Amino acid sequence: MQDEIHDDVSVHTDAAGAEVLTVLIIDDHRMFAESMSRLLSDEADIDVVGIATTGAEGVQLADELLPRVVLVDFQMPEQDGVAIAGQLKQRHPSMMVIMLTGLANDRVLLAAIDAGCSGFVTKDRSASGVAEAVRSAAAGEAVISPALLARLLPKLGRTGPRSVGADLTDREREILGLLARGSTNKVIAAELFLSVNTVRNYIQSLLSKLGAHSKLEAVSTAVREGIIDYPSGT
Repeated sequence: MQDEIHDDVSVHTDAAGAEVLTVLIIDDHRMFAESMSRLLSDEADIDVVGIATTGAEGVQLADELLPRVVLVDFQMPEQDGVAIAGQLKQRHPSMMVIMLTGLANDRVLLAAIDAGCSGFVTKDRSASGVAEAVRSAAAGEAVISPALLARLLPKLGRTGPRSVGADLTDREREILGLLARGSTNKVIAAELFLSVNTVRNYIQSLLSKLGAHSKLEAVSTAVREGIIDYPSGT
């Protein structure tokens, strides 16, 4: 298996040259983490490269292993998963972080969005569901249902006068509005008659302009700053 450093994460490929998604699991319940590791490792395109049971150990392993995706449990003993996610995104902006939660508590989910998480997975999710969430996060998609996103966006507080986003183009604002509806890159591309690659480029540009580390954080920032309104009919 070949390794290379790409955009601040390690990219593994199999013998045929296909990309294998590297995953780090941070959870203080080792039995759960090991079980999740075994289940995910059964997927041909996923390789769990490490398990950590503390936030400090998780950040250290992330620095060493540079996984593409990190699964972080919210309820950690020394610092919660939101704080850990924030550290990971600050150190490795291109690393995708998914929050593991026992319950979909809105306060926790909003804090995870602000920390730059790509989305959430509840611990009762099936192994195939977690694997699909890993693939979606690695592809840069938001790991959240449109219905949950619609429920959360109205709970974001406005920050007052706009401090970021003044340089967004009309197309970038349009794409932000579609992201707020929970649209994927493929759906946005079809709706705007653009290539998926072009949509990705627009999204990277708007993330940079908003100082966001994920699609969810970009939408959150845009709503808080009054750049877009949350969709009323999602």
